[in-house]
Amino acid sequence: MNRRDFLKFAGAGVASVAFAGCGDMSLSSAGFGRKKPNIVYILADDLGYRELGCYGQQKIKTPNLDKLASEGMKFTQHYSGSTVCAPSRCVLLTGKHTGHAYIRDNYEMGGWERGNTEGQLHMLAGTETVASMLKRAGYSTGVMGKWGLGGPNTPGEPNKMGFDWWCGYLCQRQAHNYYPEHLWLNGRKLELNNEYFSAHQKLPEDADPNDKKSYAAYSGKEYAMDVMTDQALKFVQANKDNPFFLYLPYPVPHVSIQVPEDSLAEYDGAFPETPYKGQMAYLPHMTPRAAYAAMITRMDRDIGKVLGLIDQLGLTDNTLVIFSSDNGTTFNGGSDAKFFASVGELRGLKCSLYEGGIRVPMIAKWPGRIEPETLSDHVSAFWDVMPTLADAAGIEVPADIDGISMMPTLLGKPKKQKEHDYLYWEYAKRMQAVRWGQWKAVRLRPDKDIQLFNLAEDIGESNNVAAKHPDVVKKIDEIMTQGRTTSKEFPFPGEKADS
Repeated sequence: MNRRDFLKFAGAGVASVAFAGCGDMSLSSAGFGRKKPNIVYILADDLGYRELGCYGQQKIKTPNLDKLASEGMKFTQHYSGSTVCAPSRCVLLTGKHTGHAYIRDNYEMGGWERGNTEGQLHMLAGTETVASMLKRAGYSTGVMGKWGLGGPNTPGEPNKMGFDWWCGYLCQRQAHNYYPEHLWLNGRKLELNNEYFSAHQKLPEDADPNDKKSYAAYSGKEYAMDVMTDQALKFVQANKDNPFFLYLPYPVPHVSIQVPEDSLAEYDGAFPETPYKGQMAYLPHMTPRAAYAAMITRMDRDIGKVLGLIDQLGLTDNTLVIFSSDNGTTFNGGSDAKFFASVGELRGLKCSLYEGGIRVPMIAKWPGRIEPETLSDHVSAFWDVMPTLADAAGIEVPADIDGISMMPTLLGKPKKQKEHDYLYWEYAKRMQAVRWGQWKAVRLRPDKDIQLFNLAEDIGESNNVAAKHPDVVKKIDEIMTQGRTTSKEFPFPGEKADS
């Protein structure tokens, strides 16, 4: 599909979504007495806990997200579904933590270079998702961004998981290049005006790392984020007269570090720089710190465009907006978590189950319901999103999930908020973590000892107090055993997988 055909197809396709069954517009069962609210859930990719101004960032400009926080509620103890992309997104969409979710790791279905099969392990046919749940309640559903839960022609494609309208990367590996040859639009390839280049290459040894021309090959004409944001705007415009659910899993700031020149100019000369030559995977960049900051600021700008359109259409007062990140900051590809203090006082980064890998920002705004400029220390996680959105829509919460609705907290009624007995994570067929009250435990492998930290006194997880609290360790060991079901895709070593 070329660009011109795409625009025709997009206009017709989104318009058809707008008139999909609107269902019962009453929210009386939830006590709101008005039409179902629109829901916008925005998910950044590898954005650290301290990489927004409203969470203490000093170097990166995020005015729209800072404004969102000032107009709503900011959570200080919210956790992602996992410490890497695919399982975190599966948890978010299904309400099941990684001890029960079908996808528990970035399980690749193909190789890294051109011509390989696109996609990761797909969600199973018939999986109940936030989108399918809301679609049955009369919502038009759209997703623009990075998917990672099933490649082309698999049961896990977005349009088979409850989404009416979809545009973006199906494959997480493909998303390592912000100037791809194609994206996907409702099951069809959307060809972009970009030349192919691998997203994993080093600067040639004979290239001058201080010459801008040396990096010209790592760019293109159509920036994927721009295309996806344009589609989000079309979706909102087309569905302004009926309730919609817009899921925006933006790929920023996941490396490769790439950003258009107009955004890079905002940080020209802002930081001391050492050219990144591609030595830690992903693409080279002459000014990686400036480009990394510019990527986040451009995403913030795009979020501002979407929220601005919602405001222009007079939909703001009846729209719940939530923003978060799929895990902590990465450690490669030219990123510099130390320079930006990306996770602040927290320990660990992406691929770690310490706090820096899984504690993430969360902001929620819903005028007239969520009090502006409020702060919540409610302990919550991605598996709580599904029941929360069910409550917002005034529909029944699915029974077979791990989540607890955060709605009482959002509505300023913390005494009515149910709490988790514990939060549980597992990753990479071996690593486990538990949050139990003030206690945080990490076990790096099933044959390793449990590390125990008192987050009330040691948020940086620097002092392992397991030897002092054997009773707590014993309880958490029981949780780690009972908190999961064996998966044939991801059994722990020594376990017999389910058939």
